[in-house]
Amino acid sequence: MGNSAVGGVGARELAAATPATRDRYVDLLRVASLAVVVLGHWLMAAVTTDGSVGNLLAVVPELQVVTWALQVMPVFFFVGGFSHALAHRSRPQYASFLRARLQRLLRPTMVFVGVWGAVALVIQLLGVDKGLTGVALRLVTQPLWFIGIYLAMVAFTPPLLKLHERWGWGAFAALAGGAVAVDVLRFALDVPFVEFLNFAFVWLAVHQLGFLRADGMIRLPGVLAAGGLLGAGLLVALGPYPLSMVGMPGEKVSNMAPPTLALLAHGLWLVGAVELLRGPGARFAARAGVWHKVVAANGIAMTAFLWHLTAMLGVYGTLLALDVTLPAPATGAWWAQLPLRIAAAAVLTGLLVAAFRRFERPAPAAPTTRAGGPLAAVGITLALFGVLGLSMVGFGGLLESHSATLIAVEVTAPVAVAMALAGWLLVERAGRGRSARMS
Repeated sequence: MGNSAVGGVGARELAAATPATRDRYVDLLRVASLAVVVLGHWLMAAVTTDGSVGNLLAVVPELQVVTWALQVMPVFFFVGGFSHALAHRSRPQYASFLRARLQRLLRPTMVFVGVWGAVALVIQLLGVDKGLTGVALRLVTQPLWFIGIYLAMVAFTPPLLKLHERWGWGAFAALAGGAVAVDVLRFALDVPFVEFLNFAFVWLAVHQLGFLRADGMIRLPGVLAAGGLLGAGLLVALGPYPLSMVGMPGEKVSNMAPPTLALLAHGLWLVGAVELLRGPGARFAARAGVWHKVVAANGIAMTAFLWHLTAMLGVYGTLLALDVTLPAPATGAWWAQLPLRIAAAAVLTGLLVAAFRRFERPAPAAPTTRAGGPLAAVGITLALFGVLGLSMVGFGGLLESHSATLIAVEVTAPVAVAMALAGWLLVERAGRGRSARMS
């Protein structure tokens, strides 16, 4: 994968052709944040010999403090805001902007959904959806929540960028204020269902920080980091917020689902921290060898993210099929085997990437158009709800039409898949332009 092709051009050629004006540190952060998320998922998986999958952080609660360093999704969304601001300014037509931003996101996602949908159907027809196999049908779609949130960020970039250009930090403050209001209504006044609004307020506020970085407006990153860390600490120590910055099984309150004010403060601390490291990080990314690896990794990052849980469960499934006794989580034997399990998951992920990475390559640019905006808006809405719905319901019970509640609406896996596919096709059609559709 060292010289993986992107759009028919090798990573080495792309790296050599990179203009000096490109912010390479942003690309490094994008790759590093996804790598940390993948590694975190592999570390937290606590699979036992009976095929059940638990969470290491629940087995050893003292380790939950490490999520304050390893929960780096805010960094990825912050980098997304930076990139979306630059992309929209260079391609302001809504339909063309959406298609350009979503090609390398939705195409590999739809392939992932299609492959796993077919596998799930076969598994359930054969009646072997028990044990770890049944768990896999539920778990493999969970990372799709990230895709859904990212779709929302792309969809809202044009209006939120306008607010940023007019109000600057005021636009961020408005979103953060919304997150504060939601948690007050939730915890102090016990207003039902209001907490789901923070999926928008918290994550869009982090995304807004990327706009501020794009315009050079984060001038005191040390203050941002210290304030965020202090705020998160006080909220966890004095408020109703748990220590873990990732979701935990059985917890009454999660900082992640839905997001809380504590997670927003955590995001501020991480953004401030990576901005403090901007100088040395930029010099590191500028090294020819490092930059080549960053370019190569960026060309396969989404494919690796989509398939990394499949690889991890494949490793455990193989061990169980070979009647290998899995040690109890967090024991000495478990820790001793951990490097081998991670190495095996990395190798299998590499094989899956080799099989599916071509779907992440960008398609040829389409003619820009001012038409198609409404069609694109409908498309991204359908894709957003389809992907989020599938992340919640999974592929388990596909034939029995098991459902999950998505914003007061019951969604089944077939309906979620249909919505995601229809949304992707609408975005593709809207972004190609009138002339392309008539040719």
